Amino acid sequence: MLDIRLIRKDRATIEAKLKTKDPHIDLSRLCELDHQVRDTKTRVEQLKAERNESSQKIGELKRKGEDASKLLDEVSHSANEIHSLDQTLKTLEEELLQEIAQLPNLPDDDIKISQDPKDNVIIKEVGQKPTFDFPFKNHVELNESLHLFDFKRGAKISGTGWPVYRNLGARLEWALIQYMIDTHIKNGFMQWIPPLLVRPDAVFASGQLPKFANQQFMIKDEDYHLYLIPTAEVSLNALHMDEIISKEELPLKYIAYTPCFRREAGAAGSQERGLIRTHQFNKVEMFCFTKPEDSPQVFEEMLSSAEKILQGLDLHYRNALLVTGDMSFGAAKTVDIEVWLPGQNRYYEVSSVSNCTDFQSRRSNTRYKTDEGKTEFVHTLNGSGLATSRLMVALIENNQQKNGSITIPTVLQKYLGGLEQLVPME
Repeated sequence: MLDIRLIRKDRATIEAKLKTKDPHIDLSRLCELDHQVRDTKTRVEQLKAERNESSQKIGELKRKGEDASKLLDEVSHSANEIHSLDQTLKTLEEELLQEIAQLPNLPDDDIKISQDPKDNVIIKEVGQKPTFDFPFKNHVELNESLHLFDFKRGAKISGTGWPVYRNLGARLEWALIQYMIDTHIKNGFMQWIPPLLVRPDAVFASGQLPKFANQQFMIKDEDYHLYLIPTAEVSLNALHMDEIISKEELPLKYIAYTPCFRREAGAAGSQERGLIRTHQFNKVEMFCFTKPEDSPQVFEEMLSSAEKILQGLDLHYRNALLVTGDMSFGAAKTVDIEVWLPGQNRYYEVSSVSNCTDFQSRRSNTRYKTDEGKTEFVHTLNGSGLATSRLMVALIENNQQKNGSITIPTVLQKYLGGLEQLVPME
């Protein structure tokens, strides 16, 4: 959430920067509400001061045995007006909060301005696209003989977009998760196992509510009002909600493996079959809390840790610095790591590393104390480390052999009992 003081100080500049993310943003209503809130607060404070002054005079009159009825009537009338204004103020403040909660984070000054993802800046490329001397297949076609996933039974259980992993597919998925966790721990991250169902204030704190309410899966009845997490970022961000972290503890570098649940997967096109876009997928999430001056360095550390996963798997990938209009709602800076998928003949994001500055910590009220003893908001950063579904596709498609078998990268073999290949079953 943005600091309202920034908008008060220079509305034109802030609005212009926000429009680089969303051209439809208009701060008129927000500024109008802000003025109403401040004017109402001033009036309430004035009435309360007058009431206190009148109460003192009433006391003096009563001590003197004089008539205080006129002042008592004034105090009663003032109390009614204060009560009415307090109700008005509450409504105005709630509406103001909703308005400011809909605004995205400000992009860093050095981010390229564009609404077109095609303008994303490729800042790094590692390895080469694989070449095949045989007609290669996509992962859905390869699965017809490998039997790693069962899309039909998944659809029978839950509907389209809910795949079932089976036998060696399940084991390979688990090997990927173990490998990623081990890599991040070696790189200084602490592992957590957070809840998959979280309260609305935790979802709000991460920036998923209220703007993206229609993309969440929710449980709501007489006993529960909880959301299935779209990413472990939501749970990890909420760990220190309403806390003041000791500056000596910072940076806090966390990881968590969780399934992730997202409604928008239903919009997948015909080319995004199989594991490319699903309602449920597995992900190892990185999440960090830092002092503001340390967040650029921690951003690079997170990016490096994610890249080490792909380097260990010997997969061709590239890093793209996203333009303003392609960044996520809460991000000030984002680098996507995109892996090459031969079966789709294109790059797909497998990690997105973002610096959210103090945008999330204002929503979660997560702070630290400076050397001067002043309480400030921490910076938060998040990144996929990595999402396994597209990574699984990359492994299968890039390592396919002429006979339909799949070579297993060396770094995963120890998690699979030394297995070196996935062999067609028919």
